Amino acid sequence: MRNRLFGIIGLVCCALLNLQTAAAQTGQLTGGAQIQHPDWFKNSFLDVASDVDEAAAAGRHVILFMYLNECPYCARMADENFANAPYTPFIRENFDVIEINIRGDREVAFDTETSVTEKELARLLKVRYTPTILFLNKENQTVLRLNGYRSVPAFKHALDFVQQQAYLNTTLSRFIEQQQSAPVYRFRDHPMLRQISDLQSVAERPLAVLFEDSSCDACDDLHDGHLRDPKTLKILENFTLVRLNANADDPIVDPTGNPTTPRAFAEQLGLTYRPGIVLFDRGKEISRIDGLLYSYHFQEMLRYVGERHYEQYPNSFYDYLNVRTAEILESGRNIDLSK
Repeated sequence: MRNRLFGIIGLVCCALLNLQTAAAQTGQLTGGAQIQHPDWFKNSFLDVASDVDEAAAAGRHVILFMYLNECPYCARMADENFANAPYTPFIRENFDVIEINIRGDREVAFDTETSVTEKELARLLKVRYTPTILFLNKENQTVLRLNGYRSVPAFKHALDFVQQQAYLNTTLSRFIEQQQSAPVYRFRDHPMLRQISDLQSVAERPLAVLFEDSSCDACDDLHDGHLRDPKTLKILENFTLVRLNANADDPIVDPTGNPTTPRAFAEQLGLTYRPGIVLFDRGKEISRIDGLLYSYHFQEMLRYVGERHYEQYPNSFYDYLNVRTAEILESGRNIDLSK
């Protein structure tokens, strides 16, 4: 069983914020952020197939911006990557952006056979976190999916990839590698990182595989932030932590014993975020961190796998997280979702 919980961006926020009222007399839950969508987002009637046809006639792609109210990651993405990005005019010229509230009740006609509410569409599309960004081509097919917040430079790569229709010939990671004129990131050492090419040899205990590459503009932040946090490092003691260069073609063995390369392994996993962290146990993927996470979410995802809470809560990480959050708040401790 492969449980793809891809990170936990905004849906985690929702699960936590639902506990806020009950926890008011104990610990406080803070860090939510109100989203301000740009007024130039398309005023859609939520007939997505028609929106796609209209965009295609103008030589444009459709972007579905799937968000959640009070999600700090969504608010940051809307502000930095849409409203105030240096490439905002480029987005407006080449894309029609439609907002979808994953807890909303508006009716969405996604195609000729699917007419559902926003929240039902989110379930059909397996949106497990916010923001989730879907890029649609003229056939109303998803040609790129971004799970969670992306930095301004990283999102521009994604926009160029779709606008140039590079998805017809290559992957996003290879596209970025081809466009890169100089390294953005130089690999950094860390005392917990182990150099292991046979991942199956360490697969029986929790295994965290960190994918980095030379285009990773967020990798320094990972090393200067989470990988210096004593609380995070304590949780990581439950793991074997291995770093792979996602652009490398050196031979390795994956956790199930298949010969591969880091590049092929990352592509097989469908990993589009750097630094991406895929969490395995007993040879199986349990979850992954596929977008920006602040400390609370990051640590609890690691704890869920590293302490094997997934065995008690096998259906959903959120089942575990709700219990964990309630325990923390009832103890009188506060939780800030935005740090």
